[in-house]
Amino acid sequence: MSTTPRKHAGPAAAPYAAVRDLVLANRILATEGILDAFGHVSARHPVNPARYLISRSLAPALVQGEDILVLDLDSNPDGETTAALYLERYIHGEIYRRRPDVQAIVHSHSPTTIPFGVTRVKLRPICHMSGFLGSATPIFDIRDSIKHSDMLVRTPALGVALAESLGEHSLALMRGHGNVVVAADIKAAVYRAIYCEVNARLQLQALQLDPKPRYLSDSEAAQSDTTNMKVAGRPWRYWAERAGCADLLDS
Repeated sequence: MSTTPRKHAGPAAAPYAAVRDLVLANRILATEGILDAFGHVSARHPVNPARYLISRSLAPALVQGEDILVLDLDSNPDGETTAALYLERYIHGEIYRRRPDVQAIVHSHSPTTIPFGVTRVKLRPICHMSGFLGSATPIFDIRDSIKHSDMLVRTPALGVALAESLGEHSLALMRGHGNVVVAADIKAAVYRAIYCEVNARLQLQALQLDPKPRYLSDSEAAQSDTTNMKVAGRPWRYWAERAGCADLLDS
């Protein structure tokens, strides 16, 4: 698998390690069923915080190093390119613009989270692996910005609206669409995207047994998340092995 950035990614603009980790993130999220033919993951540029790295428009399982582009915070390519871009790239640019703490973003259509964005049941942490959810996961409803749409965040204005809905949270659900997860590094973002889906499945199971499960308290959730973020490298290695990308781990 190639991890060499393309020329249109900008002159020396995408350090090898950042490109490699972004390729790994795409492959891992596809293997774990969080991304399929759709969805995308990005990382803030490690040298220039006013830029971010993201693949050209491509199914995540197929992403290689030469597919990685550098975009500015207006979500325009940094340099000339003929590559097709993700329609919803504005999700990334507008969140990075408003959240200097965010270094990686995953937008997925994680299937079990969808019901929590269209019902009155809140997505809440039910196990210690998903403490990052907190007790008040916001829901972005595109109808608050545009009444008739194809549900896609395809303009800067919609990217702004989503970023404002996310606020300071780690995750925002998108009604009838999916979710967006943010974190302080790409390993943590992948972790959160995966365990968001895991938590949603467990919560649906728990609700079938008891309409009032005993969720994590705010304190338990916060402390669990702090602990888990310190060891995000452990599942990263495991997931990379499962994705068949072990050769990239130490490259």
